[in-house]
Amino acid sequence: MTKAQIGKCPPLLFFDTGVGGLSVLSETIKLLPNAPIVYAADYAGLPYGMKSEAELAARVPALLGRLVERYKPVLATIACNTASTIALDHVRSALDIPVVGTVPAIKPASELTRTGVIGLLGTRATIRQPYVDRLAADFASDKILLRHAAPELVYAAEAKLRGETPDPDVIQQALSGLLDQAGGERIDTVILACTHFPLLREELAEAAGRPIQFIDGAKGIAHRIAYLTKDMSWPVDSQDGIFVTTAELADIAPYRSAFEKYGITQFEKL
Repeated sequence: MTKAQIGKCPPLLFFDTGVGGLSVLSETIKLLPNAPIVYAADYAGLPYGMKSEAELAARVPALLGRLVERYKPVLATIACNTASTIALDHVRSALDIPVVGTVPAIKPASELTRTGVIGLLGTRATIRQPYVDRLAADFASDKILLRHAAPELVYAAEAKLRGETPDPDVIQQALSGLLDQAGGERIDTVILACTHFPLLREELAEAAGRPIQFIDGAKGIAHRIAYLTKDMSWPVDSQDGIFVTTAELADIAPYRSAFEKYGITQFEKL
């Protein structure tokens, strides 16, 4: 898909720090298989979970503004929990297209749990956000929500997409930080509050050593994207997607085969 072709049918734009947004993209492709895709990864800014709120509130809208100017998408999805909980309102006020955010799946988790104790794995920035507190108050006020910051899982997910085996100690330490808390033995549902984390669902389930439901919001986000673009006339055939990075193109060479599985075959630098 060339830029000229993109102009004929505006694409869906997905934005994340790295490969985590693939967990959202994969669910969206199931609903909209022929929609043109531009996937943007801010590798130059990775990891967001270690940055200040002020820095992200400035960085994310500026980058999305440049991406929208270049690719003219019909809709943008911030496929990153950290960026969404901090910068979503800033982005929406800056852009004149619909912007879909990614938030922790606290509501569905509260409906699934049988023990009433829910775990939440996220980045340091996400788990401390007042937005998460509000979601918990609105949808899980009668539940116990235990949180743990596991930023190292971001790098484990990135390693997996490069074709490497994630460090099992990293997986185990992330889970132990959650399950070893007071009341953690009663956790039956864990929210994966970073779009990178669902890419490690199998590894997390195996390391848990007991039945635990791991949930994320990818399907809900995909349905929201489909609803907001229900009046679009997508091409008859699926399109080759574009990957754009803020880092050097050589740095993302190990990920190319992973992205090609999602129909993304062109690689550009922002």
